[in-house]
Amino acid sequence: MTEVAVTTTEKKPNRFAMALSFLLALPLAAILLIHPAAMLDANGEYSHRAMMFIMIGISGGFIHGVGFIPKFWLWKWLFSPFIAWPLMLWGYYTWLLA
Repeated sequence: MTEVAVTTTEKKPNRFAMALSFLLALPLAAILLIHPAAMLDANGEYSHRAMMFIMIGISGGFIHGVGFIPKFWLWKWLFSPFIAWPLMLWGYYTWLLA
């Protein structure tokens, strides 16, 4: 009787999407930790607004990449791959322009 009350049906996460999220986040995090000057703009300054969004994307990539699923709706939305992937792509664009 307790098995019926306890068991839940959850969707299995997409392993390909999780691997993609993790592999997108890893180089950006490494660049920001090892050589942050690679993310400077043409004036030699950081765009703090852009870096904040890129770091949210990196966080979302790692959270989704390791398979963690937040319970609160705001965190689930903010760290979803639908938000994280475009923000990380913005980070790669910023990195390639520098």
